[in-house]
Amino acid sequence: MQDSFSSRISKSLSIKDWQVENTLKLLSEGATIPFISRYRKEMTGSLDEVQIEQIKQTSDALQALAKRKESILKSISEQNKLTEDLQQKITDCWDEKELEDHYLPYKTKRQTKSDKAIEAGLSPLAKMILAQNNDQLLASANKFKCAEYPSSEDALEGAKEIAAQWISERANVRNMLRRMFLHEAVIISKKNNSTTADEGEIEKFKDYFDFSELAKKAKSHRILALLRGAEEGILKVSIQPDKKLAIQKLEDYIIKPDAKRREVLEDVIKDTYQRLLRPSLENELTKDLKQKADEEAIKVFAQNLKQLLLQPPLGTFRTLAIDPGFRTGCKIVCLDENGNLLNNETIYPHPPQKETAMAMKKISTMVEQFKIEAIAIGNGTASRETERFIKGIRFDRKVRVYVVNEAGASVYSASKIAREEFPQYDVTVRGAVSIGRRLMDPLAELVKIDPKSIGVGQYQHDVDQKQLQDKLDSVVISCVNKVGVDLNTASKYLLNYVSGIGPVLAENIVSYRKENGGFNSRKELLNVPKMGPKAFEQAAGFLRIREGNEPLDNSSVHPESYSLVQNIAKKSGLSTQEIVGNEELLNTLNPTNFVTNEFGIETLTDIIEELKKPGRDPRKLVKVFEFDPTLKTIENLKIGNTYPGIVNNVTNFGAFVDLGIKENGLIHISNLSDEYISDPSEVIGLHEHVMVEVIEVDIPRKRIGLKRITE
Repeated sequence: MQDSFSSRISKSLSIKDWQVENTLKLLSEGATIPFISRYRKEMTGSLDEVQIEQIKQTSDALQALAKRKESILKSISEQNKLTEDLQQKITDCWDEKELEDHYLPYKTKRQTKSDKAIEAGLSPLAKMILAQNNDQLLASANKFKCAEYPSSEDALEGAKEIAAQWISERANVRNMLRRMFLHEAVIISKKNNSTTADEGEIEKFKDYFDFSELAKKAKSHRILALLRGAEEGILKVSIQPDKKLAIQKLEDYIIKPDAKRREVLEDVIKDTYQRLLRPSLENELTKDLKQKADEEAIKVFAQNLKQLLLQPPLGTFRTLAIDPGFRTGCKIVCLDENGNLLNNETIYPHPPQKETAMAMKKISTMVEQFKIEAIAIGNGTASRETERFIKGIRFDRKVRVYVVNEAGASVYSASKIAREEFPQYDVTVRGAVSIGRRLMDPLAELVKIDPKSIGVGQYQHDVDQKQLQDKLDSVVISCVNKVGVDLNTASKYLLNYVSGIGPVLAENIVSYRKENGGFNSRKELLNVPKMGPKAFEQAAGFLRIREGNEPLDNSSVHPESYSLVQNIAKKSGLSTQEIVGNEELLNTLNPTNFVTNEFGIETLTDIIEELKKPGRDPRKLVKVFEFDPTLKTIENLKIGNTYPGIVNNVTNFGAFVDLGIKENGLIHISNLSDEYISDPSEVIGLHEHVMVEVIEVDIPRKRIGLKRITE
């Protein structure tokens, strides 16, 4: 079965058989996706994380389908209805819908009118209807009269029920009509005039009160919006092809040119379509459209999350963080270079208290006392006013000021993780700490927050929640392992996402660190309880030790390759320490000279590149951004004017931009580029600094239309 899976996966993904087989083997042995893509390139032919994940997902789907086939075969066999021909059809079938079509006539279901007619012995009459060669059906029906069907007309109606059921269960009929739904179905949406929703909710769906579109062309965000409107009872939505054309197609497919009593079969076909086929296929198509829309929305969410997690870190600088506010004041915390809390205060520089002078004095004292090098200001309420206030203070040193996206900080501050970290402080202090830490190292801080609370998705509550969670977890794992983790400073929450570790080992590593004063080498990891050889193999290359005994421990070179590096150094007449970071020498090396049976050209190329700049952070450097100081509210915007902004969400219909005011502006996909694009992420990314032109301002609806200015 595994072999057939490999072949099918290979054809489906256009990846060579041997690459798929080796990848499945590694996965079955417990290797993680980051480990395989980084350290097993020879085995997989340098497949990346996306390809490996696709192989895994396709394999999981095929295994689930194989189990379903076994279940179906067992069910039909227990009914003593499994023929050799049917068994072969099911065994050879690898299409989920086709498989369920084969099973449909044998599926256990609540009793129907058709079942009642069959029990009354009307099946032979139904066969006469479908044979289409009897022009005396009513007379024939006279022979089938019984207590339940006392007249010929009643018996004929019962037989028509059976015929309708049989037609609806034919796999070829369903497939033919399914194709029609796929290519010709139209989504039609109308306002539900009996809705009990409030006006604010109803207004959100105004664009869909009289809407129609070919289903196969509908954008994912539109499908999710329509289905949400229907779910909330605000819209009435149908997804089907033209009814007359569908019935005509069925008639042409089923009725023979020389059919007797054609009108009887026409009645059966109309009933089959309206009562059985249309509802079933509409539900099926709706489910398919929803699934595709989910996948697209999850893809966008994942792209945004990846960009958010990999946004530039400030690094190890002493930071003062501010959670701004008006009436309740600004919460201030001072953090050391490792993000430890040193001090917390509350100041009231804004109305109604407006204790500006006192607030300035407190900030100046803290900056001087705690040797602050950077200030992080949350981008929520009173952010712009606080930024102006801070920039009006003259410090005794150079202090950089940054506005930080605080989405999710309140979620973190009330979480179990925050309570564990700061049991003696309230939510306001925890929130300010989170703002400061996410400037210093966004990845290390954001892994503590459920990605769904960070606000970088679209329709996140409408999509399949398990699928969303699985994808977001894989993104976090990918980002953490891409960057690497400092073994001696990482929190257990960050360690949890390292390849091969998980929550138990993360807890054990932190405990070992506390008891032994940190790690001096990667090998020491093997002393951690429950850290076996397999977990060590999967994790070691992604963990860093900055000032340990072995210089390679502060690189992405895996311990299994240390002997290779030592051999390279030996042939160069240098020590390992002398070769690490020696770009001049490393640029002269030819990787092919060091290839062995164990280490191929891909691994050697990676190792030499890593040795040039060991432990290099793949993230860019953080940049200071300044909003237009004249822009304070939506009323200040002028159509035609240009303003600087920061992209804070990317969807498949455009990008939302923070202009430094309460309302975000939208750059529709059509205004992102001078050329046609189908995906906004092709030209714009989360947290990108952009210049935009205002093209529309709708103050009552608080909507801002923007156009991206390109050079």
